[in-house]
Amino acid sequence: MEKLRDENKAMRDTIQKSCCPNCGSATTSRDTALTTQEQQLRIENARLKAEVEKLRTALGKYTPGTASPSCSAGNDQENRSSLDFYTGIFGLDKSKIMELVNQAMEELKKMATAGEPLWIRSVETGREILNYDEYVKEFKVEAPSEGRPKRSIEASRETGVVFVDLPRLVQSFMDVNQWKEMFPCMISKAATVDVVCSGEGPNRNGAVQLMFAELQMLTPMVPTREVYFIRYCKQLSAEQWALVDVSIEKVEDNIDASLVKCRKRPSGCIIEDKSNGHCKVIWVEHLECQKTTVHPMYRTIVNSGLAFGARHWMTTLQVQCERLVFFMATNVPTKDSNGVATLAGRKSILRLAQRLTQSFCQAIGASSYHSWTKVPTKTGEDIRVASRKNLNDPGEPLGVILCAVSSVLLPVSPHVLFDFLRDESRRSEWDIMASGSPVQSIANLAKGQDRGNAVNIQTMKNKDNSMWVLQDCCTNAYESMVVYAPVDITGMQAVMTGCDSSNIAALPSGFSILPDGIESRPLVISSRHEEKSSEGGSLLTIAFQILTNTSPTAKLTVESVESVNTLISCTLRNIRTSLQCEDG
Repeated sequence: MEKLRDENKAMRDTIQKSCCPNCGSATTSRDTALTTQEQQLRIENARLKAEVEKLRTALGKYTPGTASPSCSAGNDQENRSSLDFYTGIFGLDKSKIMELVNQAMEELKKMATAGEPLWIRSVETGREILNYDEYVKEFKVEAPSEGRPKRSIEASRETGVVFVDLPRLVQSFMDVNQWKEMFPCMISKAATVDVVCSGEGPNRNGAVQLMFAELQMLTPMVPTREVYFIRYCKQLSAEQWALVDVSIEKVEDNIDASLVKCRKRPSGCIIEDKSNGHCKVIWVEHLECQKTTVHPMYRTIVNSGLAFGARHWMTTLQVQCERLVFFMATNVPTKDSNGVATLAGRKSILRLAQRLTQSFCQAIGASSYHSWTKVPTKTGEDIRVASRKNLNDPGEPLGVILCAVSSVLLPVSPHVLFDFLRDESRRSEWDIMASGSPVQSIANLAKGQDRGNAVNIQTMKNKDNSMWVLQDCCTNAYESMVVYAPVDITGMQAVMTGCDSSNIAALPSGFSILPDGIESRPLVISSRHEEKSSEGGSLLTIAFQILTNTSPTAKLTVESVESVNTLISCTLRNIRTSLQCEDG
């Protein structure tokens, strides 16, 4: 008990004394971003509470509820977890948790398969909309109690085919590290807090685990969503599996009361094996979120449910699974792998490109990993900066790293903007590093069926020197990214022959492109005239990362911040000029 009190006191002291790493001034806001260490303390607190209950039981200070049955016949003592002792803390024992996840599974199956009147297709957008009155009637949902903060309901459903075999797909959802790797643009943090039931067989049929995730958009302008939930994996038939996520009352209150801002109603996916390495997936995403203020630029895409909805999850899953197929392929056509002679070299480059993109996604969101500071600019852009110190990661340069990010709305369709930014023949139009010099592609590797999903190595030459840039491009029906980093030429030549790329130090910069969320908008720049009335504009996030000092103990200078601000302002001006969408 005393250890638990000490931990809580330490956390409170840390929050009260926290200061901005960029300017050094004290921050007293309740919403101060927490460090990774403090996040771990939250999870450790939950474990400590379980230990306290365990000790109380052992000492006979109170009598707990009746022993919980195992989660399925045949599971024995090895499946007991600290959640067995949460009676009196979460107000739940394992049998109650199993009852709740089984109810959630039944709700997910109905939500995934029902048609009208539960789901109605929108005439304007073609997307399915949940008929909430019908939902309340069907599932006997309780009305929110008086005094509770107003909450918004986001519900969406998407069906698609993914290029992956069923066992691998199920495993990628149950292994928290694989799950985070599968959705780098959406998950900034994830942890398995506790295993209630480990499940049976290689696919862990019947597994139940308490999980934590911090969900993000690729911009610091939209707050992250932190959510605790139970994930339950179950085989429905020989060809069909289901995974359901559901938040359980009281869990967040006892770990951190601020986390009740976002909760999962039964959400997840039904996966059906279609043989030949394909799966049909029906994805249902159903969130209940406390209403918060969102930056006007992102209000439409967030409030419509697009930002964190089923379509975003599904399209990301499809692209990631396709990338895995292309990574493992041994029969890649020459046109999809030019400039690299061996399969080993191809794999090594694709692995490095994936690392760049994961690092980029980790660096630019509103995660509590970062403390963003808004900086004044002469040109009026909303630029935010954050710094970090790399002490020993060989994958990035050692020293003080500054990241600067700005998000803008452009009246250009997302696919036109994406094609412009990834095209090496037009790079010199926007990239200050190119200095107006021609840029050539010396290797191009496909990693998906869409020609926009590719990795290439570009070379820039000027009077004094030559520079190589590794570029990773990803696109799907919802979102696109262009991520790039200058790389050491000698090291990159070794990677092209198949050498390990883990020690290549690279600092990715790049762009994230989203639709503006407005379904129909005239007069945007499009490559096809007939689409001018149906395409929306783009939300462009631009991010630069620079090494400001090779000594990790050095202080961040005003000059470094000003130079990276200038870099962002000039690049945005160049993009607007090239695409003929200057202000006004």
